Formats: sequence, structure tokens, C-alpha cells
Amino acid sequence: MRNLAIAMALASTVLATPALARDDAWYVGVGGGVTIAENETIDVGTTNNAGIAKLKRGYDVDGVVGHDFGGFRLEAETAYKKSGLTNYSSTVTTAARAVANGPLTNVPAGNFPYAGGSASALSFMLNGLLDFGEDDGLQGFVGGGAGVARIKNNFALNTLGLPFLNDSDTGFAWQALAGIRAPLSGNWDAGIKYRLFNSSNVDLVDANGRANSTKFRSHSLLGTLTYNFGGAPVAAPVVATPAVVEAPTPAVVEAPVVQPDPTPVVQARECNRGPYIVFFDWDKADITPEAAGTLDSAATAYADCGSAQVMLAGHADKSGAPAYNVRLSERRNANVRGYLAGKGISEGVMSTQAFGESAPRVETSDGVRELQNRRVEVSYGPGSGN
Repeated sequence: MRNLAIAMALASTVLATPALARDDAWYVGVGGGVTIAENETIDVGTTNNAGIAKLKRGYDVDGVVGHDFGGFRLEAETAYKKSGLTNYSSTVTTAARAVANGPLTNVPAGNFPYAGGSASALSFMLNGLLDFGEDDGLQGFVGGGAGVARIKNNFALNTLGLPFLNDSDTGFAWQALAGIRAPLSGNWDAGIKYRLFNSSNVDLVDANGRANSTKFRSHSLLGTLTYNFGGAPVAAPVVATPAVVEAPTPAVVEAPVVQPDPTPVVQARECNRGPYIVFFDWDKADITPEAAGTLDSAATAYADCGSAQVMLAGHADKSGAPAYNVRLSERRNANVRGYLAGKGISEGVMSTQAFGESAPRVETSDGVRELQNRRVEVSYGPGSGN
């Protein structure tokens, strides 16, 4: 189990990439892994602690449907876990049948190392979970749940014999949960979850008609995969139109008659300050071909601006968490700055500011993807830069 936990933790960290905002979103998930059930101490009839059932390592699987309220999640869970019986010991006689419908034989008290069978739990729980950590990265959670569980014991004194205890009981159950999760893509999360499961007051009847009282308690480590239904439909892409820089028409100077070789008068070219606006794909900071065309025009126009300061203002839409959108704006600024530097504009004259979702070009509701708001604005001249 230790090796499994280490491998899953490394996989979660390596695969972590920015995700769609989970807040205020529905999700579904599945999980599966290893469970270790604690040994069952059984009261038989009026004799307390008359039987001890030793259980081996088994499996645990579950499925969940939940809603993320932002920092707190509420989910409905169905789970099934099963562990095999490896040994049974008893201080009282145990009634068993050699063949189906055969007579009951009271086997004396003793230890039965060849016992066989299993203990299982089918549960239906309502869980409450508290999340901590960045919404777009590795995130931890703790919580618990309560509900009902059907506990079944199917125990035989040997692996080839008929069961002396084959009964089930349904009652209250509770569990404690903790784990980590990290995004794989825009909608998918992977994680690791620990579960402590407990169902007390399990009342069964053995083949001899005697009451058998016990409890079921287990510890599980599961790998999880979750799909988040967050975000709004992707808007139709709007192709950015490169800024058009019109060069002023040079003045025509007529040479005076008295000067056969006049010096031409050159009119200074005007600095076009912009802004030059480039747009980005959702949750991306890559320079698109359309954006490259706009930046090429901006770099050409800068030649008319001397050593003017350059301001890069990065923005994002409202489909992610505010803190994440500021970092995304910074990455967009950095890529635009690198592109312009490659076109000959000095790094020393460029400065950046990341606005995130605070200054949208098009007003939208929170969570809406809008291409016009995913942008960097480049401007030149007085008042730009630091």
C-alpha cells in the first residue's frame, strides 16, 4: 500500500496543469483502491467476544456526484468494499453443515486457520468536504460523511465448507475522509483519497439461530478521477484585426530657382501610440498567428517613436479564479514582451501590468469565456511604462 500511495502522489504532481475553475460547479467522480478491514470481534449469543474473524486486504470502489460551493463541497456517494476471511477462532461451539441442507454439527471451540469467506459493505453516504489550496493547482481536502450501509458476513470454518454465518444487516454508518487532488486538464482532476469507514451495531444470525453482534471498520486508500462541469460554452472565436498604421505623406518641396542643389526638407514621422491589441485563446498565453501580425505592425510603428516607453497591459476573461487570472495575464505579458524584444524593441523600455479580470473590454457575468477580454494592449509614448 505504501508503494501505491507514493506512485499515485507522484503521478498527481507531474500531471498537474491549470484547470477550469471548480467553484460553483457540479462534478462526478469515481475511485478505486485498496482497503484493510479491521478484525471483527463477535458476540455470540450471551457470550461476549466469543469469536474473532481475521480479515485480509481487499478492495474499495466508489462513485460520487457533488457540487463545489467554493471552499466547501457536498456530495452523494455510493461505495462497495470487500475483504476476505483468513482465520476464525471461537470460544464457543460453532454450528456448521458438511453439505447443503445437511444436519448441523456443533464444532468445538478452537482456532480455524483454514477458514474462508468474506465481509463486505455496500454504503450510501452524504459527504461534506472542506478544500484548501489554490483552485487551479494542487489542492487538499478533509471532511466526513454519514449514511446507511449493508454489512454482510459470509464465514465458513474451512474454504471448502458451507458457511456457519451467512447474513447481512443494514444500519447507520459514518466515515472520515482526507486527500489531495490536482487538475489534469480543463475539466479533469486526479487525486488520492483516504477513507476511515465505520458501521457499528451489526446484528446477524448464525446457522444455529444464535445472535451474532459485531461491527465493520476499514481503512482505504483510493485513486480518484473527477470530471468538473464548470465554465460557460466557448464563444465563437473573433479574429483580431491588426492595427493599420498609415504613414504620413511626405511634403513636396520645390527647389528655389536661385538654389540649383537644395537640401530637401524631411517631415518628421508621427509616433502612433496605439494601443495595439492582441487576443489569446482560452486559458492560453501563446502568441497566435493573428496576434503575431498585430505585433509585427506594432514593432514597425515603434521605429517612429524614438526611445519612447512601452506599456504592456495584460487581461483575462472571468472564467477562472481572480488570482489565477492575474497570473495568466502576467504570462501573456511575458510572451508579448519576448516577441517585441525579438523584433528589436529594447527590454529596458518595456514595462508590464497584469489586470486579470478587473478591466474587461466587454462586460460579462462571472465564469463567462469572452475572447475580447483575453488580451494584451501595447501602447507607446508619454504616460506609458514606468
